Amino acid sequence: MMKINCFGKTDPGRRRVANEDVYAIGTREGFCLVADGMGGAAAGEVASYIFAQAARQIFSAAGNPSLEAVQSRVENAFHNANQRIIEHVNRYPDHHGMGCTAELLAFTENGFVIGHMGDSRTYLLRDGQMTQLTRDHSLVQEQLDQGLITPAEARSHPMRHVILRAVGVDATPALDLLKGTLKAGDLFLLCSDGLSDMIEDREIEAIIARRSTLSEKAAALVESANSAGGKDNVTVVLAHFR
Repeated sequence: MMKINCFGKTDPGRRRVANEDVYAIGTREGFCLVADGMGGAAAGEVASYIFAQAARQIFSAAGNPSLEAVQSRVENAFHNANQRIIEHVNRYPDHHGMGCTAELLAFTENGFVIGHMGDSRTYLLRDGQMTQLTRDHSLVQEQLDQGLITPAEARSHPMRHVILRAVGVDATPALDLLKGTLKAGDLFLLCSDGLSDMIEDREIEAIIARRSTLSEKAAALVESANSAGGKDNVTVVLAHFR
């Protein structure tokens, strides 16, 4: 079985006092995640915490699950968190509007499953080349797909933060699931949009491809986002398989 090394880092950024992002790493349990809270005064940080807590509880189950069982755990984590957030808002109406985007990477002996909802992202660096595995659930991404705007226009679009899917906003949200086989040397990056909105993919790739430790890569990613303006909270989790 491949060995895994994970590292996470979160930072409020240069413009915000509060940090609504959360990350969690359960190397022994077989998962890591990033959640980005939405709602501001509507308690986005609570939504992120609920998602992380739900995932931790579900992945705490004993055993060495199959890839199918891992997929079921990912689905259950999103479903459970979604229900908990909705129930929280019902109890605390002042928190109406809260939710979170989320990336959940789960792994077994030689395979992985990614659950994705919102505009946080998961990238994979394999054989020296980085690929964005997830597709943003955003208005700007839809306009990109339709050819209505260019990638350059998307980066400064005034509605780039309009999210079409999030955890805790809809009773039955659609979840994107991605599955694959692990390869020795694979490096996954999970990040909130506080990273991907501030620096371009080629800079992200250059940083994570460096010959440095995961902690050094994570620090460099956060510093680059802050140096570019740090307009939002920025959170990264790196998972390296070898």
